[in-house]
Amino acid sequence: MKNLFTVYSLKKGEFFLKEGEVATNFGFLKQGVVRAFYRNDDGVEYNKHFFTDNNMIGGYSSLVTQLPNTINQQALTDCVILIGNYKKLIDLLDHHQDLERLLRKIAERYFVDKEKREVEIVLLEANKRYAIFQNEYPDLEQVIPQYHIASYLGITPTQLSRIRAKKNKG
Repeated sequence: MKNLFTVYSLKKGEFFLKEGEVATNFGFLKQGVVRAFYRNDDGVEYNKHFFTDNNMIGGYSSLVTQLPNTINQQALTDCVILIGNYKKLIDLLDHHQDLERLLRKIAERYFVDKEKREVEIVLLEANKRYAIFQNEYPDLEQVIPQYHIASYLGITPTQLSRIRAKKNKG
């Protein structure tokens, strides 16, 4: 298990994963902030998720299917990541059922979080999505640019400014 991970420093702006690549590694984000985002054909970026300290990162779908990744993961701050090779992990799982159970629990949590996020984007108004964002990422607003938060919420930076101003008034 000790040889599974390598400590890696990812500098602000660098990519952990780019669209079009086939993922071979996964990471455990020890410190920092990474955003996961899509880019449409016009180059417009849509933030899907923010990863903060003590979270798994990587292209899970690409790791499992061995197809090119469709999402980018970029450091928004300097990061410290433990990087592991997926094939080595799979080999380890064949011999350690407790580890396999742990990873299944992590996958289940991510699935539930993903479903919750999809429902929020479709059914909730922007001000409610912003309140949920503040609750889930209480310190992130002081660390990353507002336009990233607006993209994550599915609104424009101007709309976010209005929501923030209204909230600060009331």
